[in-house]
Amino acid sequence: MDNLIIEPWETDDLTDEFFVPDYIEQIAQEVLKSYDLSVNSKQVITTKADKGGAIWKLETSSGPKSLKLLHRRPTRSMFSLGAQEYLVKVQEARVPPIVKTKDEKDYVEAGGKLWFVAEWIEPLVPVTKDLEGAKHLCYALGEFHRLSKGYEPPQQSEVASRLRKWPSSYEKMIKKMDWFRNIANVYRELPASTHLLNVVDLFEEQARNSLTRLNQSSYSELIKKGNAFWGLVHQDYGWSNGQMGSNGMWIIDLDGVAFDLPLRDLRKLISGTMADLYRWDVHWVREMIKSYHESNPLTTELYEILMIDLSLPNEFYKNIKEVVYDPELFLNDQTTQLIQTIVDTDQTKWPVLEEIAGDWRGME
Repeated sequence: MDNLIIEPWETDDLTDEFFVPDYIEQIAQEVLKSYDLSVNSKQVITTKADKGGAIWKLETSSGPKSLKLLHRRPTRSMFSLGAQEYLVKVQEARVPPIVKTKDEKDYVEAGGKLWFVAEWIEPLVPVTKDLEGAKHLCYALGEFHRLSKGYEPPQQSEVASRLRKWPSSYEKMIKKMDWFRNIANVYRELPASTHLLNVVDLFEEQARNSLTRLNQSSYSELIKKGNAFWGLVHQDYGWSNGQMGSNGMWIIDLDGVAFDLPLRDLRKLISGTMADLYRWDVHWVREMIKSYHESNPLTTELYEILMIDLSLPNEFYKNIKEVVYDPELFLNDQTTQLIQTIVDTDQTKWPVLEEIAGDWRGME
């Protein structure tokens, strides 16, 4: 058992979505022996089979808990667990407290991964999928970013920081556009190829313009302030990971946190919400930014970076990048419709960005 290394596991249409291999269940039982808990039941809640992660809900004599198998490298997981502890103990943020082991540790290492137990917060309900819900999410996100400032990672952890990676991530997007073009040319006979070729130049130009604007912005000066000054981004924030509890909004699933300019979370939330609406709505965007600003004030410089990041063809890139893995499966009629929807939604973005471009003058 000591020599077992947890690996991603295969799933198919016949596999139960909550399936976890027996050897991992056995390791989970061993892990729980490190805790002073009387466990009445253990139920798989979600899995990341392709990465080798899972979450169980535990019913114990001291209330419900979660048991998490973190799929990342142990040193990377130490970073996120240190952040969770900092937010709870130092900043009193509404994130689930970590339950200590019998020897007062935050985690157990087993199977080459880190495991930890946290309080299961009840009740938690998703906010409504309307503007008021979006505003709740944005306010809570700003609060999370503000409280995460000053975090110093444990010495033995690897420092997860995207603070200096913005130019390279923009450049990567531009490079991938050329990949999309080349793949569509090779597979010209497939249904979505012509449609992809018709629009990829437009989106590549958008990405190039965004990179030029980033290089001309105050980005290089802002990042000099360093990791601790800016704090953490969640990286996977949305309706499922920001939920309403009895005493306010809670933020859960902090496994992927990293140092960065806080705007990346906000940009993702705005562009994802507009994609769900199938159109950009200037009132929604303004209200979401305003709600964020109320809990974590934006400067003119940060607002400029937000506008630049919103100008990237984020939704096109996010949805089309899968083409590189299996072009023949991906370039189908469904993708043709997807591309058209992205193009139609994108056309509604530019008037909104133009209208709100000057709003920063009133932000400070």
